[in-house]
Amino acid sequence: MSESTPIPFPKSEGTDPVHQPLQQDIVVEFAEQFTQLQGKFVFCANEEELLYQFATLSRQHQWNKIYCSDKRLQPLAEDQQITDDISNCDAAMTACECLVARTGSLVLSAKNSGRLPSVYAPVHLCVAYTSQLVYDIKDGINLLKNKYRDGLPSLITLATGPSRTADIEKTLVVGVHGPKDVYLFLVEG
Repeated sequence: MSESTPIPFPKSEGTDPVHQPLQQDIVVEFAEQFTQLQGKFVFCANEEELLYQFATLSRQHQWNKIYCSDKRLQPLAEDQQITDDISNCDAAMTACECLVARTGSLVLSAKNSGRLPSVYAPVHLCVAYTSQLVYDIKDGINLLKNKYRDGLPSLITLATGPSRTADIEKTLVVGVHGPKDVYLFLVEG
């Protein structure tokens, strides 16, 4: 006669979340997680403040050549700053699908200016709105499924802070395999 072995972690199976529920405002949660991973967070109360913050940082960091294929975002930069040459740009600007507060991640897809801008440019500039915040990755995936129904983009990826690796003598190095800096401009609305 055989006896079944009890499951060591009975709560590990099923649909119950394994992490804590949101404990604070979702914007604060995202900002804390994102900056903890060396992301640069810029909160903007409205579109006018977005224009001001973007212009100020653009001058300060000398982003003279900004790659941006998203026509909705191009008016943030001056005409002479916009370039279609990603291989020689100072920064690349994109939108995103949503933001995951629990991990401080940007959810990007092939619909957000394609595959290159968020990984090829030395600086990734992302513009998002507070209405795009979700708590967990599962919520972000559900949002994408509802948005695109049967036609999901060919690429969906999570960008969590600047590129970093510890491959070289186990020392953390930033900006080796992607952008050295990631700026998120989060606009209320």
